[in-house]
Amino acid sequence: MDVLGIDEAGRGSVLGPMVIAGVIVPEKMDKVLERMGVKDSKRLTPNRRTILSRKLKKMFDYEIVVISALEIDQMRADGINLNDIEKNAMRDLIIRLNPEKAIVDAVDVKAERFQRNLCESTGLNVIAEHKADDKYIEVSAASIIAKAERDAQIAEINKDYIKMGGIGSGYPSDPTTKKFLTNYTYDEMPDFVRRSWATVSKMK
Repeated sequence: MDVLGIDEAGRGSVLGPMVIAGVIVPEKMDKVLERMGVKDSKRLTPNRRTILSRKLKKMFDYEIVVISALEIDQMRADGINLNDIEKNAMRDLIIRLNPEKAIVDAVDVKAERFQRNLCESTGLNVIAEHKADDKYIEVSAASIIAKAERDAQIAEINKDYIKMGGIGSGYPSDPTTKKFLTNYTYDEMPDFVRRSWATVSKMK
């Protein structure tokens, strides 16, 4: 059976895009991925993620959805919350890749509700669980592709701000990211800053 794993990177970041990746892995390849060292991307070094991501892209069908900071702000202004932004992107990936089964990392506190919504909207067999990136190797593979893509995009943005001390990881808890944001007033923020985040909106 071909199984689609889906995961995201950059959900809680105040800078840069949220990246959602889907990768189709035939079940017979699970052991191969284990031997390659595929696991939840958070448990891998950035260099290892990059190497594995390249290998996975060559081995399997995959798709990546990149949702920019600007798009996230616009959708939130239209009343679409972050869970729904992510759910809609996952739904579109499932429909486009049309697997026999999909496994996704649930973003809703109620994983069963998230699963039911995706099953109903896609008409396909979907499993949604918390920490799926740690439990299912297909979701681990997707998490690696998503994180490597986001890391690359953050690195590209960072090139323009090295002289200012860089932008950091993009997460609100990162001291470098916090320091970067203090260089701007709310209205001066670059397009890759999520202005709808509390960290930034309180600077109005």
